[in-house]
Order: sequence, then C-alpha cells, then structure tokens
Amino acid sequence: MFTILIVIHLFIGLALVALVLMQHGKGADAGAAFGAGASGTVFGARGAASFLTKTTGWLAAGFFATSLALAYVVNTSTNRPSVVESLAPVVQDAVQGEKPAASEPVRPADVPPAQ
Repeated sequence: MFTILIVIHLFIGLALVALVLMQHGKGADAGAAFGAGASGTVFGARGAASFLTKTTGWLAAGFFATSLALAYVVNTSTNRPSVVESLAPVVQDAVQGEKPAASEPVRPADVPPAQ
C-alpha cells in the first residue's frame, strides 16, 4: 500500500510540475493582440487556459489527497522504527569502540603516519 501511494504521489507531482511549466503567464496574452497566433489553437479561441487550469486543480487535489494518505499510512503503521531508533545501535557501537590514545593524533585511515 505504501509503495503504491508513493508511486502515485510521484507521478502526480511530476505531472503537476510539467503542467505548471506548460502554462503561460498573465503577460503572455498581450502577444495575441499583435497577431502572435495564440487565438488559433487546438483548444479554441480562449486557448488551453481553462483546460490547463482545471487539470492543474485536479492534479493539485490529487497531490493533496495522496499526501494525506501517505501521512496516515506512516503514522498508523507500527512496524516502522524511527530514524533515531534505527541509528541507536550504530551510535552505541561507535561510542563503545576503540578510542585513540591521548598522545596519538587522530588522522584518517588512508593518510600514512609522518616519519
């Protein structure tokens, strides 16, 4: 369930970004007044503005819904440890590991000692 929601969320997010980048700004309509040819599009005299705006709204609603669903799934699952809990053994091993002697300087493993 979690993986399916992640994949759907990813596709909706990518489609939303692509759709927003395809849309033109408010100042782009001034070019049509001087014969830029924007009024003769496939979507009619208004252009693709209403279609792209509605599609963007639906994709944004879908993105919001999948975000809420992912938050619900993550918060209700009991078998997923937190990041801090999963790193606790690693940190304990590092703390309890060998410590360098006080007279020996700490240097990276790939640097040979000075002679």
